[in-house]
Amino acid sequence: MKSDSLNRRIGSPLSPLLSFVMAGAVLMASSASVFAQTMPQPAPHQVTRAEVMHELEELEAAGYNPSQGDDGSYPADIQAAQEKVAAKHRAERDVMMNAGQSGQAKPTP
Repeated sequence: MKSDSLNRRIGSPLSPLLSFVMAGAVLMASSASVFAQTMPQPAPHQVTRAEVMHELEELEAAGYNPSQGDDGSYPADIQAAQEKVAAKHRAERDVMMNAGQSGQAKPTP
């Protein structure tokens, strides 16, 4: 009688092995989907020192003076200079696009 109840609790001798194989299969399937979801994104463009210096020169040409320090008008004066530079770039791009449409020059992407 005791051996019957013991066999029912333990089950067959292959149960632990079957459980181990099933757990391994589940683990492999889930790790494959995790790997597929975590593929690295391409690295963003790292700004070079030359690009930073060029941007600062453009801002200074548009009226920004970095030597004034924090005089209370910092956000407003750099934002105004950035808007002037952006407007200049838009105008240059529009000229290039119009020239490209008339067949004189092709804009670079």
